[in-house]
Amino acid sequence: MVYTIRETNPTFEKYQALHQTTGWNAKGLYTYEQLYQAICSSWYRVSIYDEHSLIGYGRIISDGIYQTFICDVMVHPEYQRNGIGTIIMEALLAHCKLKNIKWIQLSCAKGKQPFYQKLGFSERDADAPGMMLFFD
Repeated sequence: MVYTIRETNPTFEKYQALHQTTGWNAKGLYTYEQLYQAICSSWYRVSIYDEHSLIGYGRIISDGIYQTFICDVMVHPEYQRNGIGTIIMEALLAHCKLKNIKWIQLSCAKGKQPFYQKLGFSERDADAPGMMLFFD
């Protein structure tokens, strides 16, 4: 199968349709307009298409020097386990290498660690856990 890789954001409608397959916004914390605005502020992004259908997406938030965070890596359920996630990640990582980024961070869904470990990621040390704050 030949897919088209673009370093651009998809249209709002295509993004919304793909994002809805993830269940990530089940609590409705953000509108799709807000989520789309967020991806438009990304440092780098990759959209994967099968013909005209958006089947995968991933993006990077970064200052372009040392703080880099990969987020929103998603693959349409009908295309999962076909290498699309790897294509997305390889494109994101290649851009980081091109820009001489040395430290890349990400958060992943429970059970997805093995996928990222195959790409060279490792879990943070137990004595250096991440922190978070969530406002209601």
